Amino acid sequence: MKNRMEIEKKRVAGVSVFAALFLTAFKLVVGLLTGSLGLLSEALHSGLDLVAAIITWFSVRISDKPPDRNHHYGHGKIENFSALVETFLLLITCAWIIYEAIHRLVSGNTKIEVTVFSYIVVLTSIAIDIARSRALYRVARKYNSQALEADALHFSTDIWSSAVVLLGLILAQFGLFFADSVAALAVALIVLGVSWRLGKRATDVLLDRSPAPLVAKVESVMERAPGILRYHDLKVRTSGAENFIEVTIHVQPGISLEKAHIISHQVEKHVVEAIPRSNVHVHIEPDRHKSEVMEAEPGQFS
Repeated sequence: MKNRMEIEKKRVAGVSVFAALFLTAFKLVVGLLTGSLGLLSEALHSGLDLVAAIITWFSVRISDKPPDRNHHYGHGKIENFSALVETFLLLITCAWIIYEAIHRLVSGNTKIEVTVFSYIVVLTSIAIDIARSRALYRVARKYNSQALEADALHFSTDIWSSAVVLLGLILAQFGLFFADSVAALAVALIVLGVSWRLGKRATDVLLDRSPAPLVAKVESVMERAPGILRYHDLKVRTSGAENFIEVTIHVQPGISLEKAHIISHQVEKHVVEAIPRSNVHVHIEPDRHKSEVMEAEPGQFS
């Protein structure tokens, strides 16, 4: 199962690298030939997509390595780190696009040449981005990979940015050349939105922020788990595709060690069934309140 997961993740990440390489070259050539800032901004965007795709490819190769002597919790956070690197690359893209677009609008140097290749490159980009974002989302959700999900989100927004560039080209064909620069600014705003979401998620994981949806799932399991009188000190954190969960449960005082172990094992089993790829540690304590009642009324639980 694990080998299949690794092969599938590497395959979809590798395909994404080749797609980004092709689109970067195609957009750059047509953008330089036509002078379209929209296409050049898309070429730069795709160039950083290529870098991000390569980083993702390396990260998924490393992240699934098992824990070792120096990495007791595995290598999963390399995926989250790669997502953060993608964020910085996207911000660099935005800075250049915004600067160049404003410069062209202020100077009035907005005239571009729109050819049939301008439309071909944008439509090709949209088709490829739809295909690879769907493939990445499917594998990311299947194996809970944040790096692949970041790539999928990244490329799904590329579809919208390419659509904006397409609109700019259409308007430029009717003499509204400033629309190309406006389209480039719109692309930058879209990319900024993506950067914020990617950066926040990656930072939350790297800082071990407790993921509210996972906490709610664990709490739901704990409320239904048999043999538990109460629980506390629930701690949840993620690392790449792995989840690490710790909780203290209180059981009936006086039960055998074997029975307490069975209860903790059942808790771990139910949590893993609800949240795959979870490493669960359960600490068991006899319920103090029950112990006090037993001492006060020793015959009650006989």
